[in-house]
Formats: sequence, C-alpha cells, structure tokens
Amino acid sequence: MLAKRKILLCVSGGIAVYKAVALVSKLSQAGAEVKVIMTESARQFVQPLTFQVMSRNDVYYDTFDEKDSSVIAHIDLADWADLIIVAPATANVIGKLANGIGDDMVTTTLLAATAPIWIAPAMNVHMYDHPAVKRNIAQLHEDGIRFIEPSEGFLACGYVGKGRLEEPEKITELVNGFFMREPLLQGKKVVVTAGPTRERIDPVRFLTNFSSGKMGYAMAQAAAELGAETILISGPVSLPAPYGVKRIFVESAEDMLHAVKAEFASSDIVIKTAAVADYRPKTLYGQKMKKQEGDSSIALERTTDILNYLGTEKDGQILIGFAAETNDVAHYAKSKLERKNADYIIANDVTESQSGFESDTNRVTVYGKADFEKSFELLPKQELARELLKLIAEREMLNVR
Repeated sequence: MLAKRKILLCVSGGIAVYKAVALVSKLSQAGAEVKVIMTESARQFVQPLTFQVMSRNDVYYDTFDEKDSSVIAHIDLADWADLIIVAPATANVIGKLANGIGDDMVTTTLLAATAPIWIAPAMNVHMYDHPAVKRNIAQLHEDGIRFIEPSEGFLACGYVGKGRLEEPEKITELVNGFFMREPLLQGKKVVVTAGPTRERIDPVRFLTNFSSGKMGYAMAQAAAELGAETILISGPVSLPAPYGVKRIFVESAEDMLHAVKAEFASSDIVIKTAAVADYRPKTLYGQKMKKQEGDSSIALERTTDILNYLGTEKDGQILIGFAAETNDVAHYAKSKLERKNADYIIANDVTESQSGFESDTNRVTVYGKADFEKSFELLPKQELARELLKLIAEREMLNVR
C-alpha cells in the first residue's frame, strides 16, 4: 500500500516509545521506507538498535554525528521525507517546535522540513490539558501541522483519561489514507459554514448555542485535502484555521448570510454545518440592560433561514445541510431535505454519547433525494468528514441523485 513512500519517524521520550517500534514495523510491512530519529530521552526507553533492525536503516540521534560526509544529516533527512510523523510526541518536543527551538536532532530536522508533519501526542492527561500545552498545540495547528489525537484509557502513570498514543495500526491506516487520496474535488469550490452565531442583546450580552465548530472545520479540512478551493465561513470559535483553507469570521446570522451570498454564485458545493440562530432580539440596546425587580422578557424576531434561501437560489450547486436533532431524527431530516430543496441532509442525534456539539467524534446518517440513505458508525470527526465528502463526490460524479 505504501510502496516507495518515504516516512521519517521522530521519536521523543516516553513509555509509549514501545508503540513507535510497532509503528515502524507496521509501516515497513505496508511497503514504506522508514527512517528514525530519536531524542536522548527516547533512548532511555528503547535502544537505537531496535529501530535499526525494524527499519533496516541507520537511526539518527546526534546532530553532529554525520554518517555521510557528502550531506548535512538533518537537512538531508528533512528533504528526503514524503511525510514526517512525531510519535510519541511529548509536551517538551511540542513546546520546542511551537516556539521554533532547534536544540537536538529531532527539532532541527523538523524546523528544516517542507514535507507534511503529523504529531501524535502521548502524555499524562493533566499535562495534555495544561494551558501551555494547549496553547502550543493551537500554534502548531495554525502553522499547518496535523495532529493525531491521543485516545482515552489507562495511562502508564496510573491515571485514566486522554493521553494514550494512538495505536500503530490506526496511525498506519491514516498514513495509507493520506497517500491514497484522490483529488476528487480538484477544480471545485467548496463553501463551508461552521460554528455558532451570536445575536447581541446589548453591549455585554448575546444569544448563542453550544456549537463548537469541530464538524464544520473537519469538513473544510477534508475538502481542501481532496483538492477543492475551500472557503470556511465561521462563527465565533476557538479552533485554528485548517491548512489550505481561507477562513472568513462572522458573528451574527445576518453576517453569515451576507458572507455566504458573496461566495454562493461561484461555488460548486455548499456545506451548511453552522448552528445559525433561528431568532434574534427584536431590539438591540445601545447600553447595558440594568437589572430590574421581577421578571423580564426579550422580544425575538426570526432570522433569515440561510439553507432555505440557498435552496431557492441555487443554480447547479450541490447543497448539503446538517440537522442536529434530539428525537425523530429520520423524520425531521427527510422533511428538511424536501422543504429546503437540499441535495443532502446529514443528521445526528446530539443527545447520544460522543455525538454532541463539543465532542471529537460523531455518528451520522446521510439522507439524499430518491430515498438515498447511508449511516456511519461513530468516527472521529476528521475521518468522518473525509468519508462524507468522498461519498458525495463519488455519487455526484456518477450523477446518481
């Protein structure tokens, strides 16, 4: 599957180093050529000879140990790789890379790299949740680096939580998917809306919802990876912009409507994942509303239904809506498909465990015209997004609706 693919594995120190050995084995068995760089801490857990045997290549760990005098090792390795994976990635190496520090063989090579870099963190659950670590991860996201999220489970430190290095089999599957990508959306323009909207009441208050934007951002990233020119129109979220995606920030439902209108005529596919407010305050107060005795009420008025508007205005565009439901999911999704003149509605039950607004996973069913229906089991949102777009792209190329 990975024949002739060149993968550079950077291994930093932690008990999960033993999984990195298995990862080299899996990648090599799949046909990839793997070279390994180790930090000094990683060598406290596993000897370089182990990786040398598994990869059948020299193992690098000393910036000044030049094995070939005709090249500079860390530059040569950076240029050689088709893909670089840091696994396991400690908080230390994540922090160094986020701040441009190159003080060992791993970090100097990463700073010289032009190939895609994937980072697979592994650490204590509290370390992973530390503000500094989260800040560094966000910075690397902004820099275009992709993360393989750690899984939850029993950790070597005795805690149970998020921080386990993803299994070698899963990482190998992701690598294979990366190299097997087809440019299904090459030459297409995809517009994605994501996140919540905010409807202001006064200068300090607003109405909103629990949408995190994660599904929409995953759809935008997947569209870009499949070759599309991708525009992401985002409500207020704390997520970094996906690599290769143009992001437009908006606040209110009206702002989002205007931004979508500006892009709609030139688009091929519009994906409406945003949780747009259905109502806004009828009166916007210029000063902070003061607390009064007794109850109070706020008059609301309808916002423009963006999906419905696009359904009436579309001229050949593929229109995809999302339906976050709490009951009778199939009924409401099929009704929405017809009422909004959409091509597809992707529906989920947000009351289900791990399928809500702020989760990293989702379980959905796709509804299309001519009674098309396909369900997806629980998947990470990034993986699910790729599967959804591949499904729709392949169906539309076959002109099956």
